Amino acid sequence: MSPAHQYKRLENEVVNGLQKWLRQRWQSLAAFCKRVYQKGRQRFTVMFIPHSEKRIFNFQISVFTLIFVISLMGLVLAGFIVLATHFTGTNERYVRIARNLNASETSLESFKDEIIELRKVAKDFKARMEEVLSVVGTEDAANYLEKGVGGELTTLVSLEELDEGNLRDLSELRSLRSYLDNSVAPLSEIHKLLQAQRALLVDIPSLWPLKGARGNITNDFGFSRNPFTGGAYVHKGIDIAWGYGTPIVATANGKVLRTGEDSLGLGRFVVLRHDYGFHTRYGHLDRWVVQLGQEVRRGQVIGYMGNSGLSTGPHLHYEVGIGTNVVDPKQFLSIRSPLIESK
Repeated sequence: MSPAHQYKRLENEVVNGLQKWLRQRWQSLAAFCKRVYQKGRQRFTVMFIPHSEKRIFNFQISVFTLIFVISLMGLVLAGFIVLATHFTGTNERYVRIARNLNASETSLESFKDEIIELRKVAKDFKARMEEVLSVVGTEDAANYLEKGVGGELTTLVSLEELDEGNLRDLSELRSLRSYLDNSVAPLSEIHKLLQAQRALLVDIPSLWPLKGARGNITNDFGFSRNPFTGGAYVHKGIDIAWGYGTPIVATANGKVLRTGEDSLGLGRFVVLRHDYGFHTRYGHLDRWVVQLGQEVRRGQVIGYMGNSGLSTGPHLHYEVGIGTNVVDPKQFLSIRSPLIESK
């Protein structure tokens, strides 16, 4: 027999064997399904027998129906369990959210209270700082503060920003409030110290005696030559020449000690007495505009430059004395301080 016939024969045997196996499996499956169907069609009788003489109630139910009912009840029970579990989890989440919201509201109220206190302290701090800057002589102290980093202190934190979530850490706010609060007292002490220093400086004759003009110093303090006799003498002050009628001001706070006229000396003059043993003399005036015993303030006009007395032209003779001694006025006129320069 040729190989082709052998191969054909083998192929037929394999196909027949496979068909036979499939028929057997199909027959087995059909028999199984038939048995299941027959079992499922079997009926059970359920009877309800009352203890009274009432009629007995009964009904029949197939295995298929029973399985369906049990499966349906199982699915319903499983659905209830799933829903109950989901509801429990959701309820717990809602409880956590509500708890977090309550905590956030409490924290928000704490922030608002802390910020209100911070703004109060910042306002007090700013007021103290303005007092210090005003004594130092900074022009427009409020604007000076607002030019600092962050702007005005009282608007450091806006309450409206709280609802936008732009909150700073509460501990940082408390720390800042404590820092500002602790800074108020030292600033007040600095303000008192500066005020005391200013009170001292305004009583020392350090202001230039000509108002609105610098003038020219034509004769210094000390040994000099008399322009009329040519002899040497001790010049007790300095001579400042400028235009006739230039306003002359008090160089420190004081009181008018003397006014008068010496035709052979200083001409019309004014003498002021100051604290700490100082006195100042203003000579060769055209006229004075103060009265004996009058209180005068630093920078107040007391007279006008003239050419009275022994004078070679319009000028001011200015003297500074301490006790019974006269000193060089220029050592006090060189005093400069922002505490008094802007006043």
